[in-house]
Amino acid sequence: MNQPRLYRLLDLQIDLARQQVSRDGTTLDVQGLSFQLLACLLSHGHAVVDFDRLIAEVWAPAIVNEETVTQRVKLLRQALGDDGRRPRYIRSVRGRGYQLCEPPQVADASLPDTAQPSRYRYLPAALAMLLVLLGTTSWWLLHQPTAPATVKPSASQELLQRADYYAGIGQRENNERAIELYQQVLAATPQNLAAQIGLSHAYSARVCLYNFPYEWTVAAQKLAESVLQAAPNHAPAWSALAYAHDCRGELQLAVDAYQRAFTLDPKDDSSRASAAYLYQEQGRLSEALHTNLDMRGDPAKIRFREVQIARELDLLGFSEAAEQRFRRSFQLNPDNVFSNIAWPQHLFLQGRYAEAQAALDQALTRNTPHVGLYLLAGELALLRGDRHAASLAFDKAVQLRPQMGLAQTLAGLYGPTPATSAWLDQRIASMQTELAKGVGYPMDRLELATLQLARGNRSAALATITTAVQAGYSDRAYLQTSPLLQPLAGEPAYAAAIDAISRRVSEQRRHVLAADWRPPELH
Repeated sequence: MNQPRLYRLLDLQIDLARQQVSRDGTTLDVQGLSFQLLACLLSHGHAVVDFDRLIAEVWAPAIVNEETVTQRVKLLRQALGDDGRRPRYIRSVRGRGYQLCEPPQVADASLPDTAQPSRYRYLPAALAMLLVLLGTTSWWLLHQPTAPATVKPSASQELLQRADYYAGIGQRENNERAIELYQQVLAATPQNLAAQIGLSHAYSARVCLYNFPYEWTVAAQKLAESVLQAAPNHAPAWSALAYAHDCRGELQLAVDAYQRAFTLDPKDDSSRASAAYLYQEQGRLSEALHTNLDMRGDPAKIRFREVQIARELDLLGFSEAAEQRFRRSFQLNPDNVFSNIAWPQHLFLQGRYAEAQAALDQALTRNTPHVGLYLLAGELALLRGDRHAASLAFDKAVQLRPQMGLAQTLAGLYGPTPATSAWLDQRIASMQTELAKGVGYPMDRLELATLQLARGNRSAALATITTAVQAGYSDRAYLQTSPLLQPLAGEPAYAAAIDAISRRVSEQRRHVLAADWRPPELH
């Protein structure tokens, strides 16, 4: 018997196919895991659904505990406007689980199978949650191989489908499972293009998401290039190649490859959003915002997109609109690493240090470690004059991501043992060599300036800041706020760099305000 598509729960209308919940014609913000949880409860009618059942049907194969379920129920209640103390929609049954307060009513007749929601709509939201800078999970969602419903998939196809599934979950252990499965497919069918691309993405994810050495991006690049030798216009291979360049800090090479990917496949929103992030890093803010608003499929699949839009609005000076998006994402997505760093970072850049610290403390209680959280903790400690706390925070950043240059630099500069001239000279020379090769983002030049300042070379540090701005660096608030570069604040060249950002941003801001594609809050 086919499952109904539309349900009514008191005054709520729930559309499973569209993953949409509305009340009195107004769509409520119920997405991702929250919607999957609600759909699971609906499927059990008015019965009590225990924790084991909820975990199996909503989160599996990810391993979570009852506290995770409780937290997600809380978020779902918030989205529905429900009160856990006096629930209207979802009640807690002590020691057992949860149930709907009223039996749900079917609002339509069963639909044909072709209109039924895909099984993949109810995969764990982690499928779309942890992508890198940019876009690996959505790539897997958009490129999973499918077999005709009437044809039993081969053993290799089954392995490949399972590998894609594990790769998209966004957890280190599952990424490793995916790698093993991709390797099994390639052992049996060495020329399998989909397996080569999947393995390439998984290798890059090791670096971008799970703190493996950068050498894995070399292996990822070779796999992608192998596919492109056989199929030069294979869009997923260009996306995989872009991801490898992206994770290695090769900005322009990544931009070019991402653009090639979504030009060949206009439906590839993952590559489009990833390119938008890199446009942002290049100072092309209005173009980045336009690209993020120009999704061709379901924007909800690009889970980092909301944070990117907020960041672009912030850099363009639309602080109020940005804050609403940052705050909302932080509240609704406690398991999203990008949301967890973006909100406290925004507060920090606004000079609201006490609020930033409170948000940071809350983010650190969530099981989503991000090196940026510890770097921010260190900078906030420096602003308080607590060098010891800063040193501890920077050390934690190094422990989490040992190969990250900035974490090593700050741990060295603010550690208990003063940095030696030889150490500073070595790091400065190494960074200058990498930047000369085109490796790194404009923001990386701020690290170089910090080292030059520590070496006592103020003129070189100022020249590096100027070069960073010329290369597209656009965060004037950081230059005005961060304690790392404050010794330069009184220098005319430093003020000139900030003014250059302001002039560039003002021009792009006017362009956004005049555009018909601008986001609704700017109308």
